[in-house]
Amino acid sequence: MTAERTMLLVGGTDQHLARAKELGVRVVLLQQPHRVDAFQTEHADALLMVDYTNWDTVWPLAKAARSIWRFDAVVSLTEGGLDVAARLNQRFGFRGTRPEVSRRLRDKALMRRHLTAKGKGTLPWARVTGPESLGDFGSRSGYPFIVKPTDSTAGFGVIRVNGPEDLPGAWRRIEEMRERPHRRGAVYFTVREFLMEAYVEGPEFSVEAFSFGGRHAVVAVTEKLLHEAGFVELGHALPARLDPAAHGEITRAVTEFLEVMGVTDGASHTELRLGPQGPVVIESHNRIGGGHINELVEAAYGIDMVGYGLGWPMGMVEELTEPPVARAAACTRFVFRDPGTVMAVSGVGSVAARSDVLAAEVGVWPGEVVGPLRDNRDRLGFVAATAADTAAAIALCEELTREIRIDVVPHAYAGSLALKAA
Repeated sequence: MTAERTMLLVGGTDQHLARAKELGVRVVLLQQPHRVDAFQTEHADALLMVDYTNWDTVWPLAKAARSIWRFDAVVSLTEGGLDVAARLNQRFGFRGTRPEVSRRLRDKALMRRHLTAKGKGTLPWARVTGPESLGDFGSRSGYPFIVKPTDSTAGFGVIRVNGPEDLPGAWRRIEEMRERPHRRGAVYFTVREFLMEAYVEGPEFSVEAFSFGGRHAVVAVTEKLLHEAGFVELGHALPARLDPAAHGEITRAVTEFLEVMGVTDGASHTELRLGPQGPVVIESHNRIGGGHINELVEAAYGIDMVGYGLGWPMGMVEELTEPPVARAAACTRFVFRDPGTVMAVSGVGSVAARSDVLAAEVGVWPGEVVGPLRDNRDRLGFVAATAADTAAAIALCEELTREIRIDVVPHAYAGSLALKAA
């Protein structure tokens, strides 16, 4: 394939841009000004710096860009760019998951409403309309139940209400999140709407899939390693340790879910719990999963989900016709510490240099303050490694995270999840 093929890439990372260039296409990059870096400036064939979440600005700019560069598809692999990419693809007549589908995957209340309308709403849920709605939901559906923002990711703002005694505290937390802007990466956002869902007891998994013109191929089932006292993800491991019957239940449930939701093209990352009555979808995204899941999938199955996500809209990859067979196992384990001031960091280089380590990074340095652990954005670093089987990969990552030293002088914070230093 020659460089005459062109894509409009909405947002994304240096990795996305680098992979697109490896495919041999020209890239017109539509990027948030605060996200632009030297790599993107050098390697994008054209760079348009704009708030790509503002449709009134993006649509005329995209029309002008197409008249100049004649791009063949609009692609986004990043959360904030999914909706606008879907709208642009529809306006230009390109294939892809439709905007209404992308939107109801992002908005958890829309997802629940759609499933209910299709007769697939097996999980009791309701919108939070005031403090009294919390008690009403608990009386109807029982305790515990979950409260969470309708439009957020990474476990932000998830509250477990164990009984009536938790209702006042849950409402205070909701008001706090509504009143104060919260940081998501380099951008502040405001939480407005919340929903309530019945709590599902059971282990949690994610399913990494790719849809080819309405046909859904499950690539991997990922086991989630969760903090026992909250909803923070400690890590991911795959292939998930499941017997064939449970594996089949999960993959059938997700395939049916994607069909009902109307997903047609591209990567998806669907989170579910295997409850007493079977698999229950918690949420889903029409993108690749975070937490370095793509690296784990590539190490275990030899499938590059980023390459598929970029290549499929351009007609540059073949469909996956058979379920892939794992050739190894892989795990990501995140590094956390209790709140405090970082005094020293060491051991990252020696861990990263190992042949069985895919990547190892730490994102804090001496003098920085570590805040309370509340969601997945409070991770301080990670180790991703591969091994012969899943249990060995998990054990290896746990050992390697202990070799990474982050010395912290502790602070006292209310409401954080205490974690022993790994």
